[in-house]
Amino acid sequence: MTLPSLRLKSNSDRRIKAGHLWVFSNEVDTAQTPLTAFEPGQEVQLESATGKPFGLVTMSPTNLICARMHSRDTGTPLNKSLLVHRVQVALSLREKLFDKPFYRLVYGDADLLPGLVVDRFGDYLVVQIATPGMERVRGEIVEALVQVLKPLGVLFKNDSGARKAEDLASYVEAAHGEVPERVALGENGVQFEAPVWSGQKTGWFYDHRMNRARLAPYVKGKRVLDLYSYIGGWGVQAAAFGASDVMCVDSSAPALDLVEHNASLNGVADRMSVVEGDVMDALRELKSAGEKFDVVIADPPAFIKKRKDQRNGEAAYRRLNEQAIRLLNKDGILVSASCSMHLAEDTLRDILLASSRHLDRHLVITERGFQGPDHPLHPAIPETGYIKSLFCRVLPV
Repeated sequence: MTLPSLRLKSNSDRRIKAGHLWVFSNEVDTAQTPLTAFEPGQEVQLESATGKPFGLVTMSPTNLICARMHSRDTGTPLNKSLLVHRVQVALSLREKLFDKPFYRLVYGDADLLPGLVVDRFGDYLVVQIATPGMERVRGEIVEALVQVLKPLGVLFKNDSGARKAEDLASYVEAAHGEVPERVALGENGVQFEAPVWSGQKTGWFYDHRMNRARLAPYVKGKRVLDLYSYIGGWGVQAAAFGASDVMCVDSSAPALDLVEHNASLNGVADRMSVVEGDVMDALRELKSAGEKFDVVIADPPAFIKKRKDQRNGEAAYRRLNEQAIRLLNKDGILVSASCSMHLAEDTLRDILLASSRHLDRHLVITERGFQGPDHPLHPAIPETGYIKSLFCRVLPV
């Protein structure tokens, strides 16, 4: 099969040679291979300025990232055969790492499947597609997953903002078998049910698994506040690890209903309470009421989704962490997390230092957390590493 060519400008191939998988539109020789000649999702051969083939990419011709590479072998197109192989390779890593089938099975670029995410919940798989290239082979994706894993159900949770940027339709639908509204999972010995149809992202956040495991020695016998709790990933585990009292705060009533349900699953409902409302409002009300906690967990949604949000986003992290510190007892623990790709760990550390000094508190970082190994970092693509989690001891001066 002969594929069309996408040719790079002279000296624009260094990143690709160094291992990167993305092609930016300003790197393309549009005189020889105009981007307007390609269809979204079309598979083409990427070439140097002299015509040397680099591999195969799929196109997003109207975007800044106009192509993404899935194979450096020009004889290996994106089809069911390649998908089966990539899924098997991804599965082999996860099965070494985890003794139960609850993890991120496919993590996009890091698993050489750009634009594809698959989360595994035992016999059920939740799939997110973010690029036209993967959308074109959605049928083959399902066939590959069914062949390798034989799941009872596969759900397409294709309603992310990334799809809008690619002019892809938003939809949530079962692609194989039947998928219940809520699916069971286990994490760090704690049981949950996640709302895969209606919840955030795929319904669960496996990325903080290892960081949540770190909670155990900090929370036993302690009073814990879990901010932006969602369905209780941090809070229910804190209670299961022996916290005396856990309060979960979130703006979503359905999410808090699931906090209570998940607490019951683990026999800790009597030690948990929920507060529905805006987190910053709740923090002010708790402060006014004189409430204090031994551990505060602040794991907000991404405050910096794009670079233009940098300044306002950093200010939001500062406000959140400062208010969280105000609620800590004299010798307290702050778990400050971020899923903002554009927020560097050093910047978060500086924000924590400034927040603690403003309140005349002494803060030290006891542990630093990253995303779990089922979210491997592609060393050429720093955007694949986005999770930060800093465990801080906060004391009087």
